[in-house]
Amino acid sequence: MLSNIHEKNSFKSGFISIIGRPNVGKSTFLNRVIGQKIAIMSDKPQTTRNKIQGVLTLPDVQMVFIDTPGIHKPKHKLGDFMMKVAQNTLKEVDLILFMVNAEEGFGRGEEYILEKFQSINTPVFLVINKIDQIHPDELLPIIETYKEKYPFKEIVPISALEGNNVERLLSQIKDILPEGPQYYPADQVTDHPERFIITELIREKALHLTREEVPHSLAVVMDKMERKEGKNIIHVMATIIVERDSQKGIIIGKQGSMLKEIGKRARVDIENLLGSKVFLELWVKVQKDWRNKMSQLREYGFNEDEY
Repeated sequence: MLSNIHEKNSFKSGFISIIGRPNVGKSTFLNRVIGQKIAIMSDKPQTTRNKIQGVLTLPDVQMVFIDTPGIHKPKHKLGDFMMKVAQNTLKEVDLILFMVNAEEGFGRGEEYILEKFQSINTPVFLVINKIDQIHPDELLPIIETYKEKYPFKEIVPISALEGNNVERLLSQIKDILPEGPQYYPADQVTDHPERFIITELIREKALHLTREEVPHSLAVVMDKMERKEGKNIIHVMATIIVERDSQKGIIIGKQGSMLKEIGKRARVDIENLLGSKVFLELWVKVQKDWRNKMSQLREYGFNEDEY
């Protein structure tokens, strides 16, 4: 009986925020740890706009990871929202993973983030990502540079893409987390509803396939999602929002070819997510300057009251 009580008490849990400049590999890391795609990935900065919570449950620990928007200087109301989300999480979590790109030197962006850490007491791990892209001899100088800047609790070099050292990082995270309850069921991997993840998967494909001028002004809204009666088919209808007519033309493509390709690629991921056949219908709509309109931001799921 005593041993059972001891086992129950030794379960650990906690919330871990992944902070870093845009494009350092936060979403790649989250997907690697969770073991399936819940955060969209793109080589374009500022892909993540909301807090994406990924849940990893092991026999003796539950880690709830929060992938935040990359910290940068805002240029519009959407940017303000993204920064508020990223900074608010710093005080609410048990641990911060400050992720940096091994290929890029220490710059003003990193300095800006470290300044945000000065006003908090939360422990911070420095996670040096993309070590597969540099020569091993280059790693030590990077570690030394950061050691001088901030008293990190741990410094862990990893490759989120290749999986190098990720298990070691998880072990160090577990060591620092407090004893606590299991917040989510063992088989739950995210706190976001399926509808949100589906719109993100559509947005990811649009980001991958379009040119530079489209990405940041692109949002995806779910119009309808229903299972066809008596059939194993889910009907998904969604609208891709852009800011200019020229962007609408790019998303639709010649004779609808681009929109068709976005839908084709998104459908594969959505079917994997839902475990069902999917009939996907996409439309494109222009909403001029939506990133600066609070009513539009709320309509598209950016509700700062929740943060």
